[in-house]
Amino acid sequence: MNGIDVAVAIVSYRSAELTIDCLRSIDAERSTAGICIRAIVVDNASGDAPAIAEAIETNAWSSWVTLVRAPRNGGFAYGNNLAFQRALAHGRPDYFHLLNPDTVVRKGAIGALVHFLEEHPAVGIVGSSFENLDGSEWPTAFRFPSILSEIENGLQFGLATRILRRWVVPVVMSPVPQPIDWVAGASMMIRSTVFHSIGGLDEKYFLYFEETDFCFRAKKAGFSTWYVPKSRVMHIAGQSTKVTERNVALKRLPAYWFESRRRYFTVSYGIAYATAVDIVALLANAIGYLKRIAQRRTDRRVPRFVTDLAYHSALWPTNRRLAASEPHTPHFSDLQ
Repeated sequence: MNGIDVAVAIVSYRSAELTIDCLRSIDAERSTAGICIRAIVVDNASGDAPAIAEAIETNAWSSWVTLVRAPRNGGFAYGNNLAFQRALAHGRPDYFHLLNPDTVVRKGAIGALVHFLEEHPAVGIVGSSFENLDGSEWPTAFRFPSILSEIENGLQFGLATRILRRWVVPVVMSPVPQPIDWVAGASMMIRSTVFHSIGGLDEKYFLYFEETDFCFRAKKAGFSTWYVPKSRVMHIAGQSTKVTERNVALKRLPAYWFESRRRYFTVSYGIAYATAVDIVALLANAIGYLKRIAQRRTDRRVPRFVTDLAYHSALWPTNRRLAASEPHTPHFSDLQ
């Protein structure tokens, strides 16, 4: 194998056709000079495997695409860890690239991330700039959630947002590379030494907050995360879960979103902080809801958010024990 070795991990769940389109866009990038791209596709026990296997055979992709059939749907972290394990069976890659199945990489997208990491050896993680299906830009990265971001998100007052703008989680990024707390796992490239240092993704997160947690642990270990806008990826958000679909009516969030949120705050900051966050978030969201009622804008409210947040809160002893359970983060040696 010649050149810089990049292992692309794609976890497919009821998204076979999108996964095939994603692979087709990756195939076009394999001619990038100095970079050797291979892909590991994990069917997370959804029945996608036969269609993807047929596409691999029809398009003669078997030399660079490996299909893994997961024995169960263990979530995003679980599926990606399976991909890392299979990638390592064929030699340790220089970089792992997490890529959602509902993405299409634009020309030079993978190479831009590789070249940035090669030029900045202290950087551990990089993420792409996204565009929507209609071609509009979605140049967003993120700050770590905090008690102040929970206040702003719950209140959604113009004055509160201005005062707390330094803590608002989503950040509209400028068209230049810049450091940021975390980037979306829809297109995230990770230096292999990061895995060697902090282990794999935490499989106790079924879905959501796993990339936030990973970047948080990487930062604690001394690895920075950067946004690289030269890498452009089209992303159709929410195609598997329908939770993060853009430009549609707000929907009730699934239980696993709240469980992941609770785990993130508990594991990252401790039970006392997670409990305080929930108290503040419940109060802020209640006030924000009353404001929207007064403004007759209740359509901008996530259905049953306050009651669901209360039910899954770290305020309850049972939830605290669940959130504080030991993470399952396979070490790099475990994946070899």
